[in-house]
Amino acid sequence: MIKRNLLVIGLAVMLSACGFQLRGTGTNELSIKEMDVSARNAYGQTVAQLRAALERSGVNVHTGAPYRLRLTNEREDERSASYASGSRTAEYELTTTLNYSILGLNDLELLSDKVEVRKIYVRDGGNITGSDQEATQAREVMRRDLVQAMMTRLQNLNPAQLDELQRKADERAQAEAAALEAARRQQAETPQQSPLEILGK
Repeated sequence: MIKRNLLVIGLAVMLSACGFQLRGTGTNELSIKEMDVSARNAYGQTVAQLRAALERSGVNVHTGAPYRLRLTNEREDERSASYASGSRTAEYELTTTLNYSILGLNDLELLSDKVEVRKIYVRDGGNITGSDQEATQAREVMRRDLVQAMMTRLQNLNPAQLDELQRKADERAQAEAAALEAARRQQAETPQQSPLEILGK
């Protein structure tokens, strides 16, 4: 009994040393300590769960943070995955895609990407209520998976990477501003013909 307990403890220590965590336990350590979070659906469950997950990970989520995570679009698609012959039971695949971007100083976009999760559930034509409940549960699990995937993406970022992305975004913005100013000056310096001169030709 003692040997078995020691073996279990030893395995747990080895797994934790490798960075493994059981699903739903512990927190993801983020090197980013401040972040604002916004979404098109400001009161949606996804953004609320993501804020809570960030706060559990020690991130100070507040307006005015140097970086802002913006959830730009969350889309759900459903398609038939398979049919059971001779019955009204069918498998459906749900796909949820979350597009996001991270903004830095002056609201400059530092990066944009998306995370996607999929899940299959069974719909029984003879048990509509049960099928609807299963679909609801599948969506809840998918939302948790979506938040976890988003946390993993954020876990892979660090302030040095974001600072470098900010520097590149600043350079792009300055180059675009210089190009616009050059075009404006060129237009201002180009002699404009009056309508009468054009008609005279």
